[in-house]
Amino acid sequence: MRIKVHLFARLCDIVGSNEIERDVPIGTTVRMLWDNLIADFAGLEAYGESLSSAVNAEYARMDVVLNDGDEVAFLPPVSGGQSAT
Repeated sequence: MRIKVHLFARLCDIVGSNEIERDVPIGTTVRMLWDNLIADFAGLEAYGESLSSAVNAEYARMDVVLNDGDEVAFLPPVSGGQSAT
C-alpha cells in the first residue's frame, strides 16, 4: 500500500521534507508507520510519546489500520507563543 505522510514543525526538519510517501504492507497501523519512519530517521524517536496523528484529516489513534492511499499527518506538541500581560 502507498501512504502519503505529512510532517509538521520539527518533524519535517528531521526528515528534510514536510511530505513523503511510504510503501507499507496491508494491515499496517499508524503506530507501525511511525515505527517505520523512526527506523529511517532516528531523530523522530524523541517525539513518539507526545505525538498526535491524523488519518485523512481526522485525528486518529495509533492503532488505526491504514488503507491504500491514506494520508497520515504526524504533529509534534506545540508550545511557545506570547503570554498575556
